[in-house]
Amino acid sequence: MARSWPKAVCYRAGVRYARPLITATKPEQAMEFPVHIPFVELLGFELLRWENDEAEIRFDASPEHLNSFSVVHGGASMTLLDVAMAHAARSGMPDMGAVTIEMKTSFMQAARGPLLAKARVLHRSATMAFTEGQVFDAEGRLCCHASGTFKCIRRLPVGARDTQALNGADPVKTD
Repeated sequence: MARSWPKAVCYRAGVRYARPLITATKPEQAMEFPVHIPFVELLGFELLRWENDEAEIRFDASPEHLNSFSVVHGGASMTLLDVAMAHAARSGMPDMGAVTIEMKTSFMQAARGPLLAKARVLHRSATMAFTEGQVFDAEGRLCCHASGTFKCIRRLPVGARDTQALNGADPVKTD
């Protein structure tokens, strides 16, 4: 059964268009991402949920995110899955970072229109989080699925009471 999504008026590059909105199970506004991630901002991801080892992220693909078949590029879908799974991994430890160690993605069908990624932690150890994520289109169809392993890292100390910000100028060491 097809869903009817409410429309929102948007502007991209000065052009007005309507796009469907996907909302989380409870009507809510997008949240701020807990850390500044320039690439995520460039893609326009919206964090809808980030709690209890789960995360949901909305992505309204623009023409720049499409491939030559006019569907969402697989790399954009994989990035959406990666970010959603990392946020699920971090949701239980918001002061930690999560670094992707391994990710496996399967594509079921072409992704079109606004997408919703849902991710959850399957298992957690002291330093690792094992996750899975799925991307759904506006009709609720499963477009792709991924499993991922993330290393949880602490922010590095820089003084008696300070810590290095996650967006610090120095690269973070994971060993």
